[in-house]
Amino acid sequence: MSWSPSCGLLCLLAQDQTYHILGNLVRTRRVWIASFQHFPLLCSPRHHAAEMKSVVPDKPLLFLKPPTAFITEGNPIKVPRGCHELHHEVELGVIIGRKGKDISEIGAMDYVGGYTLCLDMTARDLQEEAKKNGLPWTVAKGFDTSCPVGSFLPKEQVADPHNLPLWCNVNGQMRQEGSTADMVFRIPTLISYISSYFTLEPGDVILTGTPAGVGPVQPGDIVEAGLGSLIRMSFKVQVEEKSM
Repeated sequence: MSWSPSCGLLCLLAQDQTYHILGNLVRTRRVWIASFQHFPLLCSPRHHAAEMKSVVPDKPLLFLKPPTAFITEGNPIKVPRGCHELHHEVELGVIIGRKGKDISEIGAMDYVGGYTLCLDMTARDLQEEAKKNGLPWTVAKGFDTSCPVGSFLPKEQVADPHNLPLWCNVNGQMRQEGSTADMVFRIPTLISYISSYFTLEPGDVILTGTPAGVGPVQPGDIVEAGLGSLIRMSFKVQVEEKSM
């Protein structure tokens, strides 16, 4: 099994918002996404690249999700207007614990405060249209509720973040099963690369890639995901209704 090089998701959380994935670490600040190529998600698996007919990249491509993309359990994933093909992508999220710029790969893990589990929900049809026309993926990747997140996991509880099983099922049917061992870009590489362009702040989150098996979800579906036995989360999919 392998992952998506179309991924390298960097989420710099939004100012004046708080999320339990950060525990007592910090308040959220900004939301970014770093993708490793013409595809979505964050960062590094190889087989996802193959299934998406994408070339494994030699460096990440960065893009953004707004703070309104984040939701926690108990809140639904909403299908954005105009989307007819919404896909799930499960990923390990790396939470930055202290400020850093031009971080070396050797010392990069010292900047990790903890981990979480994330879903990079992608409006695939809108993304393909954007790619075809050479346009940004802002709507396809950054719509409201596009980044469901799990609980905060202190880094001391993770012996090796590069050897964690990831899985995602829809309505009880397994869709994605993989390991962070299949990342194209390891965590120190991501932190070093991203920090060479952007100052990393406490509370920033870097998504690290998705295994093969991404696929569509429909309103009414239940999406469950897990990080081994460390984190498990569940979200219901529903149609987005217009605000009055």
